[in-house]
Amino acid sequence: MENLPLQLTNITYMWPSLMAVVSVDELLEIAKKIQSTKGHLLTMWGSDERSKHNLFRLHLVFIFWKQSTLYLQCDLKADYPCYPDLSSCFPVANRLQRAIYDLLGLKSLDASDQRSWFRHNAWPSDIFPLREEFKITDQFKMVDDSYTFVRVHGEGVHEIPVGPVHAGTIESGHFRFQVVGERILRLEERLGYCHKGMAKHFQHCSYTRGAKIAGRFSGDNTVAYAWSYSMAIENLYRYVVPRRVQWLRALFLERERIMNHLGDLGALGNDAGLSFGLSQFSILKEDMLRLNDQCFGHRYLLDLIFPGGVTKDLSLEGTKAISNEIEKIQKEVLILKKCYSDHDGLQDRFMHTGIINFDLAQQLGLLGFAARASGLGFDWRKQFRISPYNEFDLSVYDQNIYKGDVASRVSIRFYEIEESLQIIKFIIKNVPDGVVQEELPKLIVSP
Repeated sequence: MENLPLQLTNITYMWPSLMAVVSVDELLEIAKKIQSTKGHLLTMWGSDERSKHNLFRLHLVFIFWKQSTLYLQCDLKADYPCYPDLSSCFPVANRLQRAIYDLLGLKSLDASDQRSWFRHNAWPSDIFPLREEFKITDQFKMVDDSYTFVRVHGEGVHEIPVGPVHAGTIESGHFRFQVVGERILRLEERLGYCHKGMAKHFQHCSYTRGAKIAGRFSGDNTVAYAWSYSMAIENLYRYVVPRRVQWLRALFLERERIMNHLGDLGALGNDAGLSFGLSQFSILKEDMLRLNDQCFGHRYLLDLIFPGGVTKDLSLEGTKAISNEIEKIQKEVLILKKCYSDHDGLQDRFMHTGIINFDLAQQLGLLGFAARASGLGFDWRKQFRISPYNEFDLSVYDQNIYKGDVASRVSIRFYEIEESLQIIKFIIKNVPDGVVQEELPKLIVSP
């Protein structure tokens, strides 16, 4: 992290990041420098600090690939909470800025897109739910929602609306496809229909209840959210969880990762005309869900992780059942991978479709397997090497092999299923003994 490719004053170390306080006047210039050194905006959010410091605060986290992360803190005037538009440097800032305004009223000046993101017609435009004076019990009359989608005009252009109401564990979304034949000219999403005011609930709850709330942000990523929240709390307490806890959390996360890959590979086959793929992958995913319930008490692994530990341990019977499951999934997925690879119609729809090349992926700041399918090798498990992931040489993704099309993303999913199965196999064979939960020590740093 000492090789941060950017000169800033007042930089301090704050694991696992570097931290600096910057003024609103220099924020845009710093953002441009970060962009020029191949840094990317990971996320940004705001906070109401008026009762303590008479100001609002903007928080930003940047990634420098394979080197470090950087956290910036920028104070905004209480009577003029504005800051420069960052979407010209980082396109991903567009939605984040709109969400920050809807929730806190912090405005990005000169942004070309000022449409609401979370608010829809649920509360008036002059009400900001994350401000200190807002009460979680406040209710409002429904207001008119005049959201304008961007339209593409021209001969043969058709618009296909999808959603926002649909079934599934993922959240609702409204999608507008503008197409000519099978070519998609533009896709615009509108999300946030299931916004529940969870961030406000965090302000007045115990950390154990906070873990339950975090685990309900996303139906198919409950482990990822609950573990992230728990790590944040544990860092505040300067607490290191027992090794068995850490390994069990990794076990849960890899199971969640595999289930999502199985479900999405089935959906990809079905969407491209191979319903056989959907049925076969759905069977594998359902078997995993049932074993989750049998071993850990919940199909989607809900409420297993909280600050200080986990609520369920791995039994000897569970170890045997998971070992048998690994063998079955490896065998079945290998067969299905060959079916997908050998199906000409499927490959015709996968290859050279939805291309996000390496440069565009960098510009957009893609993360996760989608980034890896475009040749970006960033993986949180690899970068920060937390136990038990430091036992593995996680994959390096070559931009000469992975071209960023649907075929590449399908290939990455198959590869990562096998990788996750190997990680699980290692965990259940070598998981260290020890307790699975402890009381957190006295708080050292004020939250």
